[in-house]
Parts: sequence; structure tokens; C-alpha cells
Amino acid sequence: MRFVGITTFAEATLVQNISRATAWIVLGAIVLLTIVPPSLRTTTPVSHNVEHATIFALDGLAFGIAYRGHALLLSIAALPLCAGLELAQLFVPGRHARISDFVVDAIAALMGIAAAKLCERSRASNTCRPQ
Repeated sequence: MRFVGITTFAEATLVQNISRATAWIVLGAIVLLTIVPPSLRTTTPVSHNVEHATIFALDGLAFGIAYRGHALLLSIAALPLCAGLELAQLFVPGRHARISDFVVDAIAALMGIAAAKLCERSRASNTCRPQ
């Protein structure tokens, strides 16, 4: 039998550890960028919604890979987290909370988590195939 994809426990653990570090670092960056005054916030040439969707989807994906098997719990946690981040901006001069940002952030995070779950299912169904 030959394994497809990640072949050893050590490799799977390494991927999970890298995903965990990435997920928490990106979340920290999201929190930091959410609570800094507008003058300190970095921007990119892409639209505001694309920025939000991209970073939240990538973080959802990283969390989904890091904590595989916990997609439902991650999804439940993502909603109040996204809401809390938006509400935190009410306390930062020059920042404002938007329902549209919450919707984009939450949907993107859930899509990232779902993508990780789909990858997990796909990998599980293809892991052990006789060659």
C-alpha cells in the first residue's frame, strides 16, 4: 500500500503545528489592524471587501487545518469573534463598525473553515489506496 499526500505522523504533525502558528499569528494581525487608528492601518490596492474576505478566508482555512475535526466549533466561534472585532472599532477614534464588514468577514471565515473540511474529507477518502 502506498499513502497519497502526507505519509507520516511527523509530516501531519508538522503541517498541523505550522497551521496553528499561522492561524494565531494571522488572527493577532487581524486584531491589531482592527484596533489601530486609521492613520496606522495599512491598505492594499484591492478593494476593502476583497482585503477582508481574503484575510478572513485564509485565517479560517488555517484554523480549519490546525484544528481538524472541529469545524463546527470553529464555525460557531468565528461568528462572535467577527462581531466582536467590528464592535471593538466603536471604541477606536476614527474607526467605525459596519454590518457589511461583519457579513463579509464571517462568510469568508466560514468559507475558509469549510474549505479545510473539504480538503480533510478528500484526503481521508484518498489516504489509503492500493497501488
